[in-house]
Amino acid sequence: MRELSLHILDIAENSLAAGATKVEVAVVEDTKRDQLSITIRDNGKGMSDDQVKRVLDPFVTSRSTRKVGLGLPLLKSAAEACDGNLTIESKPGKGTITKVCFQLSHIDRMPLGDLAETWLTLLLGSPEINWVLRYQVNEKKFFLDDSTIKQEIDDVSITEPRIIKIIRQMVRNGVEAVRQNNKEK
Repeated sequence: MRELSLHILDIAENSLAAGATKVEVAVVEDTKRDQLSITIRDNGKGMSDDQVKRVLDPFVTSRSTRKVGLGLPLLKSAAEACDGNLTIESKPGKGTITKVCFQLSHIDRMPLGDLAETWLTLLLGSPEINWVLRYQVNEKKFFLDDSTIKQEIDDVSITEPRIIKIIRQMVRNGVEAVRQNNKEK
């Protein structure tokens, strides 16, 4: 995978496979600490300590569509190559928190990619799930919980083209405002 946003999609797919009904994606760029962190938290079925160890083995997967699970091991390797790390906290019945950190300025760090489009893809691919996005650069934050949107539009489908257009613009504007505010300082 060439962009971190594709890893976010992969981890979110794992959350869905684990039966999550709520998935939170947090991306934090801390220029003072020179760190980029991505955290995906879900309320899925969780894993035992042994399962957590196994998901980082590239030759183990719970999917039936392929015999290897390269997503998390590749992401862990990419983080470590950029002076970072990957951690997974999980308990059966309690969900999973996957956190990956990179040195923000590391020359080998993959670009973040299109965070707005990634989050919209998750929302539209599984509109029955509660998707939360937090994007932060230093102290400036953008936060969006799709449950508020779903509540506002009431009986209109979130997959309606006009609703998609509004959400896409809302997320793009929010992410860009955070980025721009940081550049101005």
